[in-house]
Amino acid sequence: MRATLVQLDSHFGQPRRNVERALALMQAAAASDLIVLPELFPCGYTFTDPEEVRALAEPANSGPTFEALAAYARTHRVWIAYGFAERAAEGFFNSASVLGPDGLVGTYRKMHLFSRENLFFAPGQTPAPVYDLPIGKLGLMICFDWYFPEVARSLALRGAQVIVHPSNLVLPHCPQAMLTRSLENRVFSLTCDRIGSEHRGGVEHDFIGSSQAVGPRGELLVRLSGDREETATVDLDLAQADNKRLNPHNDLFTARRPELY
Repeated sequence: MRATLVQLDSHFGQPRRNVERALALMQAAAASDLIVLPELFPCGYTFTDPEEVRALAEPANSGPTFEALAAYARTHRVWIAYGFAERAAEGFFNSASVLGPDGLVGTYRKMHLFSRENLFFAPGQTPAPVYDLPIGKLGLMICFDWYFPEVARSLALRGAQVIVHPSNLVLPHCPQAMLTRSLENRVFSLTCDRIGSEHRGGVEHDFIGSSQAVGPRGELLVRLSGDREETATVDLDLAQADNKRLNPHNDLFTARRPELY
């Protein structure tokens, strides 16, 4: 699989501008099988009022962001993972979708909401998904899910070869922690973060960038800057993620002892 991370600076409340900027960066990147964009990239992060969520949220299978990215995926025969504010009959969610050349593959609603996200979104009520695609088996989680190792483990146990991780990181620990998530599960991980700052309503968020790709042995394949819009493309040998054997005597998955944990 060839995968591209697109690290950008979203401007709050400017979805048209943010989508156009993402598309421009995507066009400049090398031809890929998979493109990953950050969490909540069309709308921005620092909401101050539920009405802002209502105004900026979009359905998972329609709306300007979906239409623009679906058209790109269809034209370029590529899969795209991206985060957005989802409007649904059940409420508003911090969600991520995977699109392919034939349209929407699926949508995941973030189950672990971070800090003030709890004021504006409902937590997801379904497990983080694994999608078995022609390009590989993708597990999908969102940002703060990294703090809960059960999420990455559950994705790996269900066959994910690559964990796709749209993010808006403000804590410094995630990039290093994802080395461990990849190592302990013997999977690739693709964390796509944003850069920039949002200071709204007395609330300040400074995003750390540092988007990265990690290999199944915990090796850092690429890490982007903390303060620049940029892309990175990596080639992943997915067969490496199917081998859970550490040595002739230890298979990391068959050696598990869940009955004792």
